[in-house]
Amino acid sequence: MLRALTNARRLARPWKALRARSCASHGPAGPPEIQVRALAGADHRIAEILMNRPSACNALGNVLVNQLLEALAQLREDQQVRVLLFRSGVKGVFCAGADLKEREQMSEAEVGIFVQRLRGLMNEIASSAVMGLIETTRGLLPGAGGTQRLPRCIGVALAKELIFTGRRLNGAQAQALGLVNHTVSQNEDGNAAYHRARELAQEILPQAPIAVRLGKVAIDRGMEVDIASGMAIEGICYAQNIPTQDRLEGMAAFREKRPPRFVGK
Repeated sequence: MLRALTNARRLARPWKALRARSCASHGPAGPPEIQVRALAGADHRIAEILMNRPSACNALGNVLVNQLLEALAQLREDQQVRVLLFRSGVKGVFCAGADLKEREQMSEAEVGIFVQRLRGLMNEIASSAVMGLIETTRGLLPGAGGTQRLPRCIGVALAKELIFTGRRLNGAQAQALGLVNHTVSQNEDGNAAYHRARELAQEILPQAPIAVRLGKVAIDRGMEVDIASGMAIEGICYAQNIPTQDRLEGMAAFREKRPPRFVGK
C-alpha cells in the first residue's frame, strides 16, 4: 500500500501529490507536478518522488522546482525514509532540463533568483546522471552547477568538450565516461531504469542507515577539499558513528554469525 508524506516525521495517510503555494508555471491553483509516496512490504522505508509534468517533458519550471524543494525539505527530516528514488511519470523522458519557455518570460532579476534556487535543488539531489549540458546551443551556460560538477566527475578536459559542444550522450557513452553507474535495455513498459534503481535501493535498504548517511557526508564534503582535510572529515564522521546502537549490533551480529538488525539509532 502506498502512503503519502504528511509531515517531517511520519508517512501515515494514503499518498497524494504536493501542491505549490504560488508559482509562475500554473499559478496558485495549478495542478501538482510531483507526487511523493512511500513503498511498503519488502520496500518499506523506500520513498519515491514522481515527476509528472507531461506538457513540458518534466522541464524544471517554478512549480516543479518549488514542489521538489518542499518535498526534499520534509524527506530530509523523516526518520522512516532510508532511500529515495526519483522517477518520471512521463513515458519516454526523465527530465528535459530547465524550462526555457518559462525563463524567457522572466525578468533578469527573476532569472537570477530562479537559477539560484535551481542550483540549490541540484545540490540537494546531487545527481551526476546528466545526459547532456546543451546550454551553449541556446546561448546560455550551465547555471545549476553543471560547470562545477561535471569536471569533478569526468575531468576538466572532457567537461569543457561536452559543455562547449553541447553534445548529447546516450546511455552507453555516459556510462563509459562515468556519468552514470548503470545502463539497462529498455522494456515494453518503458520503465527498465526505474526497476534497476529499485533493485539498487533494495541493496542499500538493509545497511546501517546512520553509517550510510555519514558515509555520504564524508564523500560529499571530502570531494570539496584536499585529501588531508578529507581524511579529517572522515575521522569526524567515523567518531559520530562509534556510539551508535547500530555499530554495536553490527559487531554482535558478526560475532554471532547472524544477519544484523539495524534500527537507525
